[in-house]
Amino acid sequence: MRPTDRPTLVAVAHGSRDPRALSTVTALLDRVRELRPGLDVRLGHIELNEPLLDDTLRSLGTTPTVLVPLLLSRGHHVKHDLPRAAAAVPGGDIRIARPLGPHPLLAEALAARLTEAGWRPQDGSSRNAGVVLASAGSRDPESAADTRRMADMLGERLGGVPVVPAYASALAPTVPAAVKALTARGRHRIAVASYFAAPGLFAGRSAAAAPWIAAEPLGTHPALARLLLHRYDQARALPRAVRRLELSAA
Repeated sequence: MRPTDRPTLVAVAHGSRDPRALSTVTALLDRVRELRPGLDVRLGHIELNEPLLDDTLRSLGTTPTVLVPLLLSRGHHVKHDLPRAAAAVPGGDIRIARPLGPHPLLAEALAARLTEAGWRPQDGSSRNAGVVLASAGSRDPESAADTRRMADMLGERLGGVPVVPAYASALAPTVPAAVKALTARGRHRIAVASYFAAPGLFAGRSAAAAPWIAAEPLGTHPALARLLLHRYDQARALPRAVRRLELSAA
């Protein structure tokens, strides 16, 4: 397929008042363009930042498009906001990819961020170590299931250390409560893995609760750029009559 024949990739970010979020997402999409030269890569936000998703889609008109959520689990935005935006484009050929997580490439990126923060290979088998996987949280039960699955993947990646999912909003446990639970199990060397695509209020609040080390958000890690393209390719392969991947699929 020639580059001009490929659907446009529109990465859909949530949006944040933290200016670092927009610069991080912009840099991530530059990585995606480097990996796939000639691919038209755009950005759209659900709220708070420009360009807004509706404006991005309006500018593309009926150009074939794949929406790739820069979101880490199933939830309201993926299930409702993206289909609504796609349906608002008359005659649009718009496919919606799965959210990024859970996926082994995210476990790779999370483990790398922990290593950057000071995690050592021997911590993976230590009886004193533990990890809290800090995420935004959602009232959608499938979102929580995705985060739990991601915690399991990260624990396997790190060598079997317990990884407890925790949430900055909407759900329990909070990061401090998860830290307390691990401490009660005799785990005193507790790291916080930042399960956020970019810096922001929730990521900062979660990091501040770390009793030992706190990893940076996923950000521009190369595995995240590869995963964006993987989700794009999955959705692009759909027949035109099927516009949305089953979100429950792996």
